[in-house]
Amino acid sequence: MVIDEQALSELDAEQLREVTQRLLAELRHQRALNEKLTYECALLKRLKFAAQSERHSADQRSLLEDEIDADLAAVAVEIEQLQPLAAAPEAKQQPKRQSLPAHLPRREIRHEPESTTCACGCQMKRIGEDVAEKLDYVPGVFTVERYIRGKWACTQCETITQAPVEAHVIDKGIPTAGLLAQVLVAKYQDHQPLYRQENIFGRAGLAIPRSTLAQWVGTCGARLQPLVDALKAEVLGHRVLHGDETPVAMLKPGNGKTHRAYLWAYAPGAFEATRAVVYDFCESRAGEHARAFLGEWRGSLICDDYAGYKASFSQGVTEAGCLAHARRKFFDLHAAGKSEIAELALAQFARVYEIERQVQPLAAPERLQVRQQHSRPILDALHQWMVLQRQQVAGNSATAKALDYSLKRWAALTRFVDDPQLPPDNNWIENQIRPVALGRSNWLFAGSLRAGQRAAAVMSLIQSARMNGHDPYAYLKDVLTRLPTHKASRIEELLPHRWQPIDI
Repeated sequence: MVIDEQALSELDAEQLREVTQRLLAELRHQRALNEKLTYECALLKRLKFAAQSERHSADQRSLLEDEIDADLAAVAVEIEQLQPLAAAPEAKQQPKRQSLPAHLPRREIRHEPESTTCACGCQMKRIGEDVAEKLDYVPGVFTVERYIRGKWACTQCETITQAPVEAHVIDKGIPTAGLLAQVLVAKYQDHQPLYRQENIFGRAGLAIPRSTLAQWVGTCGARLQPLVDALKAEVLGHRVLHGDETPVAMLKPGNGKTHRAYLWAYAPGAFEATRAVVYDFCESRAGEHARAFLGEWRGSLICDDYAGYKASFSQGVTEAGCLAHARRKFFDLHAAGKSEIAELALAQFARVYEIERQVQPLAAPERLQVRQQHSRPILDALHQWMVLQRQQVAGNSATAKALDYSLKRWAALTRFVDDPQLPPDNNWIENQIRPVALGRSNWLFAGSLRAGQRAAAVMSLIQSARMNGHDPYAYLKDVLTRLPTHKASRIEELLPHRWQPIDI
């Protein structure tokens, strides 16, 4: 809350009391958040430097240490962002950083003033230069970027001029945006733990300690969060959403054991123009997590029959079922015993899906017309047939369970027939969550709740970039390059479905 002095002087007593109350409330919130982050920082440091339990395997200890370092870096960034803007403090003496290896190839990037004529009219002379080096990486090859800032001085008025260097995500660190993008893509798309990346970098000529890599990951996660928040707002701006969830093991640092956490995924409907997905890492599969993510959103949610979504349906969200799940029940029944009932049901589902293949490229009005004319009669007949079959089978049989699944959810399963923006199933989001499931065997488990949330955020950007045909490395490299100077009010321009690379 910012109020200039002139506006403040124009307020009456009642307005001043109101402003004071709002400022006090904001101050209490900032203080509580600062205390929370300070406590979390102290706890992470205690976990990092305390003796580790012997119950941790070597891989567990490695992953836990990496995530603690990343969490510490992320917390430090969040605490820094909470600090009020003030006069620049006195520069603290920074620890001397070890020079980058001399054998690495170097590329010079020179920064000189646009004009070397002093304001007093005299011609300035070059009196030296400042050089900063940052480490860049393309797969298999390290290079060093040398940022050379010439110093120019006016002998008449003793003015010194230097051209500025553009801001970086990690200003005082050695990595370029390209190297940071490589680490993030390797970790969150290729599922390479940091200790493996350390070995890979070592083969390229410089073994970057995984503790350093972890700090970079934590900092980037915090810097990218506003972009992920904007992506979530964009997704929730659509009337039709897909929702799904998949289990992920999360490490409990106290006892070295893991418990089942969940990665939830949400995406605009398959017929929506926006191609995006947002992952939400939560400690459990409780429905409260879905309600917290959706917030005030009220639209049609395509999902399976998981009970966690039911509370949202009672609060105004419209349930749209997954026809593929209903079909799968009969497929399993037929695979187990060549059931004739299952075979007949599968044939009718196949007819409906054939119609869906035909209406896929059509505009919404034509899609609705075809569904009403062709899909509706098939589904009505299938429903009547299921009701009759259910009356003839035993209540505890596998056939009864397959029939009951569809009959109890029939309204939700067939809602797509009356809404052209609804797809018949949830396969769209299942395809977006599959890369996560495939990577579980490599990254094993999440090291902490914060680490899981950071993974969800970065994977949201990576997978959304892939959905829009972008190379995730090129996308993240460009975004990390532009983000430090990009206006917060225009953050939507950097979203994967709107991103345009800058032509050089």
